[in-house]
Amino acid sequence: MGGAIGTFEQVVSLEPQHETLLRALRALAFELHPDVVEVARPGDRAVSWGWGPKKMSEAYACALPYKDHVNLAFYRGAELADPAAKFRGTGKAMRHMPLIKLEQLNDPAVPELLVAARVERQEALRRPV
Repeated sequence: MGGAIGTFEQVVSLEPQHETLLRALRALAFELHPDVVEVARPGDRAVSWGWGPKKMSEAYACALPYKDHVNLAFYRGAELADPAAKFRGTGKAMRHMPLIKLEQLNDPAVPELLVAARVERQEALRRPV
């Protein structure tokens, strides 16, 4: 299946124990960016959010469900300020935040990082404010 476009429901079905967390992340993404473009790629085990369908240039964040957690990943997280030290990873660009419980979404760092990632892509793509 690879990076083929699918549906949000297909991504949820990969690890159904995280359905509530995935749906809450999705709702938060749409709350913070009402015009967000959502792209589900079941073969990549991910659903991404951004300014367009191209994950490496237009998307800014994605959710990847695993057996024990969901990674909230930021495609250019290495470029973002992370004062609360929530990020994991040491790659050239991407950083992630492991989420286990729904309550973690109450942490103000989560929406702050999503907004910062959205703004970074907005500026990089020269999208109007």
